[in-house]
Amino acid sequence: MLPAALSVTSVTFLLLLGLTESKQKDFYTFKVVNSRGKLVSLEKYRGSVSLVVNVASECGFTDEHYRDLQQLQRDLGPYHFNVLAFPCNQFGQQEPGSDKEIDSFVRRVYGVSFPLFSKIAVVGTGANNVYKHLADVSGKEPDWNFWKYLIDVNGKVVDAWGPKVSVKEIRPKIAELVRQIILKKKEEL
Repeated sequence: MLPAALSVTSVTFLLLLGLTESKQKDFYTFKVVNSRGKLVSLEKYRGSVSLVVNVASECGFTDEHYRDLQQLQRDLGPYHFNVLAFPCNQFGQQEPGSDKEIDSFVRRVYGVSFPLFSKIAVVGTGANNVYKHLADVSGKEPDWNFWKYLIDVNGKVVDAWGPKVSVKEIRPKIAELVRQIILKKKEEL
Protein backbone atom coordinates (compact mmCIF):
# COMPACT_ATOMS: atom_id res chain seq x y z
CA MET A 1 0.00 0.00 0.00
CA LEU A 2 2.85 2.37 0.74
CA PRO A 3 4.30 2.19 -2.82
CA ALA A 4 0.89 3.17 -4.27
CA ALA A 5 0.75 6.20 -1.97
CA LEU A 6 4.26 7.13 -3.00
CA SER A 7 3.44 6.87 -6.68
CA VAL A 8 0.35 9.08 -6.28
CA THR A 9 2.47 11.59 -4.36
CA SER A 10 5.18 11.38 -7.01
CA VAL A 11 2.71 11.92 -9.84
CA THR A 12 1.14 14.87 -8.01
CA PHE A 13 4.59 16.37 -7.42
CA LEU A 14 5.55 15.95 -11.08
CA LEU A 15 2.29 17.53 -12.24
CA LEU A 16 2.83 20.51 -9.92
CA LEU A 17 6.43 20.81 -11.09
CA GLY A 18 5.23 20.79 -14.70
CA LEU A 19 2.69 23.54 -13.96
CA THR A 20 5.36 25.64 -12.26
CA GLU A 21 7.77 25.21 -15.17
CA SER A 22 5.12 26.04 -17.76
CA LYS A 23 4.24 29.17 -15.80
CA GLN A 24 7.91 30.27 -16.06
CA LYS A 25 7.75 30.07 -19.86
CA ASP A 26 6.64 33.67 -20.07
CA PHE A 27 9.01 36.66 -20.21
CA TYR A 28 6.81 38.79 -17.94
CA THR A 29 6.97 36.30 -15.05
CA PHE A 30 10.60 37.21 -14.30
CA LYS A 31 11.98 39.77 -11.86
CA VAL A 32 15.11 41.80 -12.57
CA VAL A 33 17.11 44.55 -10.92
CA ASN A 34 17.04 48.01 -12.49
CA SER A 35 20.05 50.31 -12.93
CA ARG A 36 19.29 51.93 -9.57
CA GLY A 37 19.36 48.64 -7.66
CA LYS A 38 15.59 48.11 -7.26
CA LEU A 39 13.95 44.75 -7.89
CA VAL A 40 11.39 45.11 -10.71
CA SER A 41 8.76 42.60 -11.78
CA LEU A 42 8.56 42.45 -15.56
CA GLU A 43 4.85 41.76 -15.00
CA LYS A 44 4.36 45.54 -15.09
CA TYR A 45 5.01 45.41 -18.86
CA ARG A 46 2.44 42.69 -19.58
CA GLY A 47 -0.16 43.90 -22.05
CA SER A 48 2.36 45.95 -23.98
CA VAL A 49 4.98 45.05 -26.58
CA SER A 50 8.60 44.98 -25.41
CA LEU A 51 11.89 45.11 -27.29
CA VAL A 52 14.55 43.55 -25.06
CA VAL A 53 18.09 44.62 -25.95
CA ASN A 54 21.52 43.85 -24.49
CA VAL A 55 23.28 47.21 -24.72
CA ALA A 56 26.86 48.47 -24.50
CA SER A 57 28.20 52.04 -24.24
CA GLU A 58 31.46 51.60 -26.19
CA CYS A 59 30.39 49.48 -29.17
CA GLY A 60 30.44 50.42 -32.85
CA PHE A 61 26.65 49.85 -32.84
CA THR A 62 26.04 52.09 -29.80
CA ASP A 63 25.28 55.45 -31.39
CA GLU A 64 22.87 54.27 -34.10
CA HIS A 65 21.08 51.79 -31.85
CA TYR A 66 20.63 54.11 -28.86
CA ARG A 67 19.36 56.94 -31.09
CA ASP A 68 16.92 54.64 -32.89
CA LEU A 69 15.80 52.87 -29.70
CA GLN A 70 15.07 56.21 -28.03
CA GLN A 71 13.15 57.41 -31.10
CA LEU A 72 11.14 54.18 -31.08
CA GLN A 73 10.37 54.62 -27.38
CA ARG A 74 9.35 58.23 -27.95
CA ASP A 75 7.09 57.35 -30.90
CA LEU A 76 5.42 54.17 -29.61
CA GLY A 77 5.78 54.11 -25.83
CA PRO A 78 5.20 53.95 -22.96
CA TYR A 79 1.57 52.77 -22.84
CA HIS A 80 1.73 50.12 -25.55
CA PHE A 81 5.49 49.65 -26.01
CA ASN A 82 8.80 49.72 -24.12
CA VAL A 83 12.43 49.20 -24.93
CA LEU A 84 13.92 47.21 -22.04
CA ALA A 85 17.70 47.64 -22.00
CA PHE A 86 20.11 45.25 -20.28
CA PRO A 87 23.75 46.43 -20.21
CA CYS A 88 26.24 43.62 -20.79
CA ASN A 89 30.06 43.59 -20.76
CA GLN A 90 30.54 40.11 -22.27
CA PHE A 91 31.25 41.12 -25.86
CA GLY A 92 34.50 42.99 -26.39
CA GLN A 93 34.38 44.40 -22.83
CA GLN A 94 32.40 47.31 -24.30
CA GLU A 95 30.27 48.04 -21.21
CA PRO A 96 32.92 48.53 -18.50
CA GLY A 97 31.12 51.11 -16.32
CA SER A 98 29.04 50.68 -13.20
CA ASP A 99 25.24 50.71 -13.38
CA LYS A 100 25.26 54.31 -12.18
CA GLU A 101 27.83 55.37 -14.82
CA ILE A 102 25.94 53.59 -17.62
CA ASP A 103 22.63 55.14 -16.54
CA SER A 104 24.16 58.62 -16.41
CA PHE A 105 25.87 58.23 -19.79
CA VAL A 106 22.81 57.05 -21.75
CA ARG A 107 20.51 59.65 -20.23
CA ARG A 108 22.98 62.49 -20.80
CA VAL A 109 24.17 61.53 -24.31
CA TYR A 110 21.04 59.92 -25.80
CA GLY A 111 18.22 61.24 -23.60
CA VAL A 112 17.18 57.67 -22.85
CA SER A 113 13.74 57.47 -21.28
CA PHE A 114 13.21 53.72 -21.52
CA PRO A 115 13.90 51.33 -18.62
CA LEU A 116 17.55 50.45 -18.05
CA PHE A 117 18.39 47.44 -15.93
CA SER A 118 21.45 46.35 -13.99
CA LYS A 119 24.42 45.04 -15.95
CA ILE A 120 24.12 41.28 -16.51
CA ALA A 121 25.63 38.34 -18.36
CA VAL A 122 23.46 37.25 -21.30
CA VAL A 123 25.29 34.07 -22.35
CA GLY A 124 27.19 31.25 -20.70
CA THR A 125 26.86 29.59 -17.32
CA GLY A 126 26.40 32.92 -15.50
CA ALA A 127 23.71 34.20 -17.85
CA ASN A 128 20.75 35.95 -16.25
CA ASN A 129 17.60 33.79 -16.14
CA VAL A 130 15.73 36.24 -18.37
CA TYR A 131 18.28 35.77 -21.14
CA LYS A 132 18.46 32.00 -20.60
CA HIS A 133 14.70 31.97 -21.13
CA LEU A 134 14.86 34.19 -24.23
CA ALA A 135 17.57 32.04 -25.82
CA ASP A 136 15.75 28.80 -24.95
CA VAL A 137 12.36 29.78 -26.37
CA SER A 138 13.68 31.60 -29.46
CA GLY A 139 16.52 29.24 -30.26
CA LYS A 140 18.69 32.34 -30.76
CA GLU A 141 21.44 33.37 -28.34
CA PRO A 142 23.19 36.76 -28.42
CA ASP A 143 26.66 36.68 -29.96
CA TRP A 144 27.34 40.42 -29.67
CA ASN A 145 25.98 43.67 -28.24
CA PHE A 146 22.56 45.01 -29.30
CA TRP A 147 20.85 41.68 -29.79
CA LYS A 148 17.11 42.37 -29.91
CA TYR A 149 14.16 40.19 -28.80
CA LEU A 150 10.60 41.28 -29.63
CA ILE A 151 8.12 40.22 -26.94
CA ASP A 152 4.33 40.27 -27.41
CA VAL A 153 1.66 41.35 -24.93
CA ASN A 154 1.54 37.85 -23.40
CA GLY A 155 5.29 37.53 -22.83
CA LYS A 156 6.03 35.31 -25.83
CA VAL A 157 9.06 35.89 -28.06
CA VAL A 158 7.90 36.97 -31.52
CA ASP A 159 11.33 37.24 -33.15
CA ALA A 160 15.00 38.02 -32.49
CA TRP A 161 17.71 39.86 -34.41
CA GLY A 162 21.42 40.47 -34.12
CA PRO A 163 23.12 43.88 -34.09
CA LYS A 164 23.50 44.11 -37.87
CA VAL A 165 19.71 44.32 -38.20
CA SER A 166 18.87 47.94 -37.48
CA VAL A 167 16.04 49.14 -35.28
CA LYS A 168 14.65 50.93 -38.36
CA GLU A 169 14.39 47.58 -40.19
CA ILE A 170 12.29 45.97 -37.46
CA ARG A 171 10.24 49.06 -36.64
CA PRO A 172 7.33 48.06 -38.98
CA LYS A 173 6.94 44.72 -37.19
CA ILE A 174 6.90 46.46 -33.79
CA ALA A 175 4.47 49.13 -35.03
CA GLU A 176 2.10 46.43 -36.30
CA LEU A 177 2.01 44.72 -32.90
CA VAL A 178 1.34 48.07 -31.20
CA ARG A 179 -1.39 48.81 -33.75
CA GLN A 180 -3.08 45.49 -32.88
CA ILE A 181 -3.13 46.48 -29.19
CA ILE A 182 -4.73 49.85 -29.97
CA LEU A 183 -7.35 48.29 -32.28
CA LYS A 184 -8.22 45.65 -29.68
CA LYS A 185 -8.67 48.32 -27.01
CA LYS A 186 -10.94 50.34 -29.33
CA GLU A 187 -13.06 47.24 -29.99
CA GLU A 188 -13.45 46.70 -26.24
CA LEU A 189 -14.89 50.18 -25.76
